[in-house]
Amino acid sequence: MSGSKIRSMTITALVLINVVFLTVIVIGAVEDARSERQAIENACFMLRGGGIEVDPDSIRVNSELRTMRTVRGDEAEAAIARALLGEAEMTDLGVIFLYESADSGTAEFFSAGDFEVLLNEGVITNNGGPLRTVQRLLRDMKLETAAPVLSGEPGYETVTAVSAFRGANIFNSLIEFVFNGESLETVSGRYAAGFEVAEGGAVMSSASTALLSFLAAVQNEEIECSRIYDVEAGYQHLAGLLGESVISPAWLVTADSGQYIVDDATGEVRAL
Repeated sequence: MSGSKIRSMTITALVLINVVFLTVIVIGAVEDARSERQAIENACFMLRGGGIEVDPDSIRVNSELRTMRTVRGDEAEAAIARALLGEAEMTDLGVIFLYESADSGTAEFFSAGDFEVLLNEGVITNNGGPLRTVQRLLRDMKLETAAPVLSGEPGYETVTAVSAFRGANIFNSLIEFVFNGESLETVSGRYAAGFEVAEGGAVMSSASTALLSFLAAVQNEEIECSRIYDVEAGYQHLAGLLGESVISPAWLVTADSGQYIVDDATGEVRAL
């Protein structure tokens, strides 16, 4: 048998093996999805039995999420300060980094990622509207967030953006932009940067587990709820020491009585 025929047969065999492996993977993924769906429907049945209305289609899962470590980002803080203040002088005050500009204002950054920026009047105006102004600033600040939301009355608007990582929201990591008249007055909240996989970190578990934890909290009279509108997989930010923190898998439950974070690892439920 010629060498070319042997090579051809080898390539054909490898292709067939890959097809078999791919088929097994696809079948496994389909079965996992079916099992997850059935578990969610079972949990929803139990919630309805406990007096809580919920639609299984309102539950958005993401099994790819896992605990990530974050570190304080000097470059991230500099980018935020530059986008809002322009050129500014930085002073290291230990756990606080202070940026100052006589023309623009001041910015303080803390070790856990919290920050506050106070702007002089007229430095940044809401030309094009507050939402467009904030969208532009977020790009300049190089921060990933969900779509910002506008609230308040004309002349006293607040735009809020939820921080995100690879498309998944960090529910308790918010950034607020407060406008007074035509000017942006303050920017405050928490950023997250320097993501690394946390050694031994938890991976997102089933949505059904979170739903049953929520049901238990209602039955224990820790919270009140008669209807759940939405359940979303994402992260919660847990502050650590010396600028090192983690974002861990969590669930955001939007109900008729408010919004709640369900810790994916412990099942603890608390109001957002």
